[in-house]
Amino acid sequence: MTVKCSVFIAASVDGFIAGPQGELDWLIRPEYAPEKIEGLSYAEFIATVDALVMGRNTFETVMTFEPWPYESTPVIVLTHRILEMPEALQGKVRVLSGSPEEIVVRLGAEGKRHLYIDGGKTIQQFLRAGLIDELTITRIPILLGAGIPLFDGSYLLHSLRLIASVASENGVVQDRYQVMRGNGS
Repeated sequence: MTVKCSVFIAASVDGFIAGPQGELDWLIRPEYAPEKIEGLSYAEFIATVDALVMGRNTFETVMTFEPWPYESTPVIVLTHRILEMPEALQGKVRVLSGSPEEIVVRLGAEGKRHLYIDGGKTIQQFLRAGLIDELTITRIPILLGAGIPLFDGSYLLHSLRLIASVASENGVVQDRYQVMRGNGS
């Protein structure tokens, strides 16, 4: 059985997923509330996911969110360093280390069939390893000028097939792509 790896992420029009210090306040504006965005909703997407795989930096940002946003989704944090887990997240979050290929094999052996890959560096590592199957990028109509980029150019050429592109009245554009494998399939 194969394991599908998907990305569902928001980015500024100039390609940043967070500000220079990891700031996300530009995403949390009332005009960009989820109910004002057309396309694949986060709720629809997360309902298809068996586990969320994120990097340590992303985890350290989202673990401050109240309430914990992944209550019904197992979360795997990738890190090679010791990570103190807050008591409230015990049993909800696991820490693993290994290459993207090793992580996918391990989670597949546990019965996971659809992984949500999140966090800039983690997405880039899984893309470099050729493991991303689908990208959903929601472009927020703002230019940050600097920050943490979604793509860093450290991966090989990937052809994409557009699945859907939807523009919302508030200027948000969501593009969904299938990442094509070597022969275009």
